[in-house]
Amino acid sequence: MSLTVRLVLLALAVAVAPVTGLVADDAKQNVPPEGYTALFNGKDLSGWRGLNMSPYKLADMSEADRDAMWKKNWEDVTQHWSVDNGELVNDGHGVYLTTAADYTNYDLWIDYKTVAKADSGIYLKATPQVQIWDYTDEGKFKLGADKGSGGLWNNNPGNPGKDPLVLADKPFGEWNRFHIRQIGARTWVWLNGKLVVDGAIHDNYWDRTKPLIPSGPIQLQTHGGEIRWRNIFLHEIGAEEAASLLAGSDDGFQSIFNGKDFEGWAGPTENYEVVDGTVRCKQGKGGTIYWNETLTDFVARLEFKVPPGGNNGLAIRYPGSGDTAYVGMCELQVLDNTADKYAKLDPRQYHGSIYGAVAAHRGYQRPVGEWNYQEVTVKGSRITVELNGTVITDADVSEVKEFMGKTAHTGINRKDGFFGFAGHGDAVQFRNVRIKKLQ
Repeated sequence: MSLTVRLVLLALAVAVAPVTGLVADDAKQNVPPEGYTALFNGKDLSGWRGLNMSPYKLADMSEADRDAMWKKNWEDVTQHWSVDNGELVNDGHGVYLTTAADYTNYDLWIDYKTVAKADSGIYLKATPQVQIWDYTDEGKFKLGADKGSGGLWNNNPGNPGKDPLVLADKPFGEWNRFHIRQIGARTWVWLNGKLVVDGAIHDNYWDRTKPLIPSGPIQLQTHGGEIRWRNIFLHEIGAEEAASLLAGSDDGFQSIFNGKDFEGWAGPTENYEVVDGTVRCKQGKGGTIYWNETLTDFVARLEFKVPPGGNNGLAIRYPGSGDTAYVGMCELQVLDNTADKYAKLDPRQYHGSIYGAVAAHRGYQRPVGEWNYQEVTVKGSRITVELNGTVITDADVSEVKEFMGKTAHTGINRKDGFFGFAGHGDAVQFRNVRIKKLQ
């Protein structure tokens, strides 16, 4: 990526950075700033519906049952939700007000005002929740109320984000302002201009064995006390902006591909080409090329794009020869998971999997032909793969006992080696390839 493009992306990041003056005054109430859409029009409940249900249960319903549920829930919404002087009001009861649309990556701004003893929250992708409660309610101090609002309260105990970093609530009777950013499962929360959640993973409350669902609605929770909302604005974050925001600071990272040639690389580089500053495997060619510097523990950041049916891989602690899937620590699969020809693969062969050893979670790639952002952390015998803001693989390979086809992975316990690309004949591209050594 050129310096010019990088500067543009940084400008985009600054444009959605937290500021307290998003809405200048009440005269502009519910009027979105440039680049944002108002989810609440200040007049009625257009664009909303009612829902109190796991997204998995919702998906399993028949169309007829789902339609009946929406109708019944809307009757409930009209009893407990109303609009008063440009403010969205809930009496503390009823189903959760839910956006009719689903969202994947976004910046959300929302103001709220509540009452003493209140307890509420904002569900992201239909999953609880950015917490809202009475930070003076001593009866809930054991639950963390004294720490204030804004935390991802339903995260697993001890996980980052569960408790807010600082107490940022305003006194009762005053409006509070949230700025919430979610990219994949990575979540940032600012409350009244103060950072209270810093890029924490939002755990999947509905199934803690899986990552947060890829997309879903935003929901406003009802929990017994009146709460008012206004200035609900959303900016959808595109692929380029998401990659820039996820990468954040490049402190400690070294670019290992200069965008011009294969200086510093080894292996069959003649089977690859440089196209518009990217590395691309030549169609019909392949083999493993690698950055010619031995690594032990490291973090790799990169972007990749697969063509229809594309297949490649990341060589991890590769010895310099042989099939890295077996003689290296592993090959991390890079694959078009949607291709028909791959419909019946072993689960350990799909994108992000530790090839033949550990299956990755699926459903988090961007459409074929779009750039994806990926971060890989290799530390000791543990490998973590984060794709577009969601952790899809997290495993200690020393604990793997069963391999696909019962084929020995002789290099899986390697302590060091090279990082590279393992081509399999398809024109898969990579760019912005950076490495941070951890030791």
